[in-house]
Amino acid sequence: MASQELKHRVTHDADTKAGGGTTTTTTTRRDKKMAMAKRGLRSLLIAVILPLSLTLFSAYISSSMSRANHHMDHKTPFWFPPSWALHLTLPASGFLMGLSAWMVWAEGGFHRYPVAVVLYVAQLLLTVLWDPLVFGAGASRVGMVLCLGLFGCLYGCMRVFKQVNHVAADLIKPCLAWTAFLSIVNLKLLSA
Repeated sequence: MASQELKHRVTHDADTKAGGGTTTTTTTRRDKKMAMAKRGLRSLLIAVILPLSLTLFSAYISSSMSRANHHMDHKTPFWFPPSWALHLTLPASGFLMGLSAWMVWAEGGFHRYPVAVVLYVAQLLLTVLWDPLVFGAGASRVGMVLCLGLFGCLYGCMRVFKQVNHVAADLIKPCLAWTAFLSIVNLKLLSA
């Protein structure tokens, strides 16, 4: 009979407990999975909180600078978003980019494609600089250059991230749309 010919394999771990017995592999696997999940959660928090906090700090700096400069006092069109909305959408973009970058990092994409790290850091730097320069210092021309650079970095990130994780690339698409809108806002500020 076929069932009599089957052999039951028992695997034992090399580590033994104090009582002389061996630990089972299911307990070891469960412990390894829990440890890996804790490391993954910790790295996710760092990947999301770091860009979120940098962009929030940038929005805070630019809002305090713009209050002193009164840069947005001129008449704006109906489609022009309020300044608080502009200040808060950049942290939302930073959050999405941090999540996207974490997904690529978790799959080893930064090791396979080092240009992804450069593009991600460049877009983070441009995002952090745009708000204080445009609304704080009133440098709309520099802001337009930053918007174009930011759009290029985001597009490059999307192309590289797509090779690693399609969901991570899809998370960048709202950031691209928002950057295109920021370019239009920046053009309006240039003409004002």
